[in-house]
Amino acid sequence: MTGGVDGRALRRNVRRALPTLTEADFLSREVAARMRERLDYIRLSPRRVLDAGCGLGFFAEEAAARYPGAAYFGLDWTPEALTMAARQSSLRADSPALFLAARAEILPFPDASVDLLWANLLLPWLDDPARFFAEAARVLAPGGLLLASALGTETLAELREGFLLADKYGRETARTQYFYGIHALGDLLLAGGFSDPVVDRERMVVTYRSLGALHAEIKAAGAGCARADRKKTLSGRGTGARLAAYCAALAGGRADGRLPVTAEILYIHAWKPHPDDRDDQELRQKGARIHWRR
Repeated sequence: MTGGVDGRALRRNVRRALPTLTEADFLSREVAARMRERLDYIRLSPRRVLDAGCGLGFFAEEAAARYPGAAYFGLDWTPEALTMAARQSSLRADSPALFLAARAEILPFPDASVDLLWANLLLPWLDDPARFFAEAARVLAPGGLLLASALGTETLAELREGFLLADKYGRETARTQYFYGIHALGDLLLAGGFSDPVVDRERMVVTYRSLGALHAEIKAAGAGCARADRKKTLSGRGTGARLAAYCAALAGGRADGRLPVTAEILYIHAWKPHPDDRDDQELRQKGARIHWRR
């Protein structure tokens, strides 16, 4: 299980990446576009929209266009990002917007006060995802929707395998963020109080001209490892050389000579049940847990 997130390291990474974040964080924007496509098939007229982990507030304009008159709340843990989000926001005057600096595990909203909770690629950066799901269920009104995305366990598999093989002792150390499996997320959603959660997956492969280009993009996107149990010492020259050789071999096996890197995207779609649905929900939870544990 995760060793937790180092909040100071996370904020430091994001602050340093602010000048390059808009261009570098292409994965977040691509996943957000695919999440928006899912909204096209959902009948929802929210009065309040909460964007948890809003970053630079890319979803703000979409929310204003899709739900005219709905109040938009952008929440993030990095005040500097929120300042930029508020400055860049182009919400119309009749669509009130508010940006808040707070942790997603402690949402500063009353019970049943939000109708749509949007969280794009937030989970890897949470210290306690179970608490976030419980908080999400608390602040959502009955019939409210949680639409979120996460990175699955196959994400950066090539890089993790390379680090493992590069270590002369064959030790696996925390070099990337912790990523959750599809069944683990399903269990967390059920435990948090959601009704009939759906978690589906999509696998993307992004290619880079070199290992250095991959590292540069991760840094520019503010997505460097911020795990509390991460390896904090520098790798020796031998480890770096073995990692580079491994990545070069991966690239050499492709016709284009580029380094392939996997991103497993998990899409989460879950409703806050109405009070009358709770008895049925408890029965569904028990059945779902038994099914997932086989």
